[in-house]
Amino acid sequence: MEWSVETARSVADGVVLVVPPTSGEDVGRSSAAGDPWPGWGADRTVAGGETRAASVRAGLAAVPDEAAVIVVHDAARPLAPVSLFEVVVDVVHSGRAAGAIPVLPVADTLKRVAGEVVQSTIDREGLVTVQTPQAFEAAALRAAHASSGEATDGAGLLELLGATVRTVPGDIRNVKITRPEDLAVAERLLDGAGR
Repeated sequence: MEWSVETARSVADGVVLVVPPTSGEDVGRSSAAGDPWPGWGADRTVAGGETRAASVRAGLAAVPDEAAVIVVHDAARPLAPVSLFEVVVDVVHSGRAAGAIPVLPVADTLKRVAGEVVQSTIDREGLVTVQTPQAFEAAALRAAHASSGEATDGAGLLELLGATVRTVPGDIRNVKITRPEDLAVAERLLDGAGR
């Protein structure tokens, strides 16, 4: 989390850290000593919700109203480079889109299965995998979340409103750490490039 906060700070005026819910209460409006989550340099630390969208809404509530661009990032991607934060913010600042997301082309063949039986092959033309950080016009992101809808990311909620979301090239080193073996991959990447 510390690395993600530090990288986000390089492009942001303020950083809100959303952490897993403890007792369902706010874990501290500031990163004061004694908080169960130290904040790792964030300006505010708030408890998230039961879903990704609920957690983003909790973070949005702590973002000042005057913010023009909001960047949403997962601490599970601690190797996201500053340049990736900069490019998504630049796209939104340009006015060409309400949101910008980093993507990578799908490299593997995709199959739809039922249990252990292959049902069909999915054409991967035009398919991408999505990463964070993702940047959004603040008003568009707030409007998208006002419905209390659910999506796997903010871009999905903006799509439902018909807002334009542009893509930028992602970074293959921006791995998502979800399994123990992902830590080994991240360590090898760090050994090769440093942080």
